[in-house]
Amino acid sequence: MRLAIHYLVTQQLWLAFLLCALLGCITPLSFAPYGHWWIALLSIGLFAAVLHQGNTGKQYLALAFAFGLGYFGTGVSWVYVSIYYFGSAPLPLAVIMTATFVTFVAFFFALPFYALAWMHPSARLTIGIPLLWVFSEWIRTWIFTGFPWLFAGYAQTETPLAAWAPIGGVLLISLWSLLSSCLVMAFFHRQLSVGQAFCSCIFLILLWTGELGLKHIPWTQPSGETISVGIVQPNIPQHLRWTPDYQTIIPERLHRLSEPLWHNDWIIWPEGAIHNVYHSSLEFIAETEYLAQQYNTAVISGVIYDLHEEEKRPHYYNSMITMGNSEGIYHKQRLVPFGEYVPLEEWIRGLIEFFDLPFSVISSGEKNQKNLSVGNYQLANAICYEIAYPALVATQAANAHVVLTVSNDAWFGESIGPLQHFQMAKMRAMEIGRYIIRGTNNGVSAIIKPDGSVQVQGKQYIDTNLEGMVTPMTGTTPFMFWKNYFILGLLFVLAVSTFRRTPKNVLN
Repeated sequence: MRLAIHYLVTQQLWLAFLLCALLGCITPLSFAPYGHWWIALLSIGLFAAVLHQGNTGKQYLALAFAFGLGYFGTGVSWVYVSIYYFGSAPLPLAVIMTATFVTFVAFFFALPFYALAWMHPSARLTIGIPLLWVFSEWIRTWIFTGFPWLFAGYAQTETPLAAWAPIGGVLLISLWSLLSSCLVMAFFHRQLSVGQAFCSCIFLILLWTGELGLKHIPWTQPSGETISVGIVQPNIPQHLRWTPDYQTIIPERLHRLSEPLWHNDWIIWPEGAIHNVYHSSLEFIAETEYLAQQYNTAVISGVIYDLHEEEKRPHYYNSMITMGNSEGIYHKQRLVPFGEYVPLEEWIRGLIEFFDLPFSVISSGEKNQKNLSVGNYQLANAICYEIAYPALVATQAANAHVVLTVSNDAWFGESIGPLQHFQMAKMRAMEIGRYIIRGTNNGVSAIIKPDGSVQVQGKQYIDTNLEGMVTPMTGTTPFMFWKNYFILGLLFVLAVSTFRRTPKNVLN
């Protein structure tokens, strides 16, 4: 196999590009909803073997870019659904915009691999590729507000590697899975000496059996009485959300679905559940507040919060508010480009309908906001997209007992997006050792336990409600303490051990 790959890269480079693209296309089969986790280990290992045969920085970049096109072209295909079906973009424009987005993300995925040219040849396959892949994932958590999707670690959510989540989060699991793939590939390519092969086997055994010890460490502990939770999933069609008829249907549906839930301690409504902006919905909010107080419960809901300042245009926030036995308000910090704000607004606002989506004028909330509180308990908050940011959720959860995330995954349609989103929430629960309540408009609504298992889960694409129990938790996992700094330090150590000075011709 090594000779065949070497021939492709040196004699038939276009076939090597095609192979990398095909490997990228199949890798998302390892994520939700498919869950074939072993495919990622195999496909990424083969991609690493192809990349290892490159000779120049440009070749490394081009081969990684080809993989990225396939990887994101299939893995985030739901972007097209959002643009075409709910963004009202014409079909040709929707295709162009989706292709542009995939190309953009694939480029930033591939860019770090140019640095392989500076690495010692003996370390490129075993260490260089894993560390550059994970570095690429870290970049995507913050560049241009971030797109932290399809991290390799999510494919291992149901495998023994998931036990490492409280230690270093999803990025550490990505590194462990990449090292596993690349070390096995190096063994079959006879890139390891006898001593190196033996040490690698011991290392891999420790990685994959680590859960035997890690799962027994009580990073977090129960604190207080068990809380009953009811979740309302109204299933409001996205294309009808702001139509006049639905301004009466939405409040009726919310109260109808809440009726069997009033005996619970908490009731959760999803992102943007309230039918109008906050100050235009005060009568409905007051009615809900009265019901919550009568039943001695708390209702937490998503709403578009309009802040009016004298002689200034109103500011709009994607927010969570509390009603009944609770207090606080939270404004979303990490916004979705085009869906909540328009980049380069001065130039592109108004060009096409997609750039004028309802409430694509959302402002970003401030950092270090107070948590919502219900009685003696604090709730960490994450609205929709924010649950995909490991460090953000860890920061929010530092002084909280439970994590509450609300979302409107109707933007994804019936694509793979909602289940990928749900998989990320399960990883967050394992990283911070807390229950996560997930309330959504059309699914997946659920309660996730601190070990990532699902206590209760609703069906998608129906209006429904569900009930479950959560236990307040206290304590700090190692990941909550050092967030991404641990993995960045580990990547730095690996980089120092593998980088070397390289003749100029290697970089051509």
